[in-house]
Amino acid sequence: MKRSIGALIAATAISLAAAGAAAGTLDDVKKRGHLECGVHTGLPGFSFPDDKGNWSGLDVDYCRALAAAIFGDDKKVKYTPTTVQQRFAILSSGQVDLLSRNTTITYSRDASLGINFAGINFYEGQTFLVRKSANIKAVKDLDGATICVVTGSTEEQNLGDYFRGHNLKFTIVTFAKHDDAIATYDAERCDGYTAGIAALAGQRQKLKKPADSVVLTETISNDPQGPVVRHGDAQWEDVVRWVLNGTIAAEALGVTAKNVDQMKTSPIAETRRLLGTEGDFGPMLGLSKDWMYNAIKLVGNYGESYERTVGAGSSLKIERGRNALWINGGILFTPPFQ
Repeated sequence: MKRSIGALIAATAISLAAAGAAAGTLDDVKKRGHLECGVHTGLPGFSFPDDKGNWSGLDVDYCRALAAAIFGDDKKVKYTPTTVQQRFAILSSGQVDLLSRNTTITYSRDASLGINFAGINFYEGQTFLVRKSANIKAVKDLDGATICVVTGSTEEQNLGDYFRGHNLKFTIVTFAKHDDAIATYDAERCDGYTAGIAALAGQRQKLKKPADSVVLTETISNDPQGPVVRHGDAQWEDVVRWVLNGTIAAEALGVTAKNVDQMKTSPIAETRRLLGTEGDFGPMLGLSKDWMYNAIKLVGNYGESYERTVGAGSSLKIERGRNALWINGGILFTPPFQ
């Protein structure tokens, strides 16, 4: 009996997925029994440990969702703090399975570092933290200022490119760690501290008097950020990409941690495919049919994660803006599950 082209494609995809998983990172992760996730050394809202060593944040939630999709358990993750300077070397060495730590996607990184970006989980834009007493309202008011920034970051290059391109004078002071940069700013040895607008909202909380400083609304860059994997393992990259896509799709489809059980029998076919009650979408990646059901049940959809980590339910209270879904006026979207 002849098989349809669609059936042949599906069978081939599942076979390739299994072969890829058997020889790559996914198989290593399963054998190890936990996910190794490279995160920030401590950025409120994104990846931050409490005094008991429990990590939380938007990037941490993604690691949890990935672990839940693989193991059905969001706690099977070990977090490795990585600095700006160390992160790519730690990933390349195999010490971690991926980076999930507010890393900006750039051409040179993607083309030359032996890494692949698996999607976008946050649209960031670079700006400045300044003291209210300085009466700085716009970036042009920083002409002649001393600016603190982390070395080796996209922010360091953006700062130089923007100021030189707009004929603004500046003195740059670089640091290996964000904590050192914010401490120097707090000691008033810098007129401003530059980083992503959301990162600054988190770092501002570390100041002795947070209310005395303000984050400018004007930005000098567009910096899409997302999880990073090593080049050469297409199967693992697909797993990392589609778990992220799944959390975004869940929000668009109205699937939450609370209603996910009821939504398994949704009249919407894409919802059923996402939750594993129709088709073999999990097995195509070397995962179980209920891979995204587990991720959403244990961690929630993208919107739920955003609200509790950096949004209205957090201390940062960052509006969704560009990070809202495409159906809600933002630019966050996912390809279809079909």
